[in-house]
Amino acid sequence: MLPREWVIESFVVEDCQTDEITDFVSFYSLPSQVLKHTTHKTLNVAYSYYYFTGKNSLTDLTRDALIVAKNKGYDVLNALDIMKNEEYLSELKFGVGDGNLHYYFYNWRIQGLKP
Repeated sequence: MLPREWVIESFVVEDCQTDEITDFVSFYSLPSQVLKHTTHKTLNVAYSYYYFTGKNSLTDLTRDALIVAKNKGYDVLNALDIMKNEEYLSELKFGVGDGNLHYYFYNWRIQGLKP
């Protein structure tokens, strides 16, 4: 989980009064090559990774991650609509993707998965 530039970015929120870490957010980098474009060659994509919230809301933490990703040069931040992510996806105006995500569970029989 240690940050490594353009591989994984990890950030903590520290309570200035108690010096306790209250929140954590991370995202990883998976750049894509842009084909047949004269100016742009790479699309820098960040994917939401691990997080935990303590004092701040998930929406506020993700909003901060969006700002950090933008300032570091990322073009887009992707997140999955699993767990409690829906509580911030619509509020922060994330768009719904057009692809299907396939999960692979080794040695498990799954009848159906819904987001």
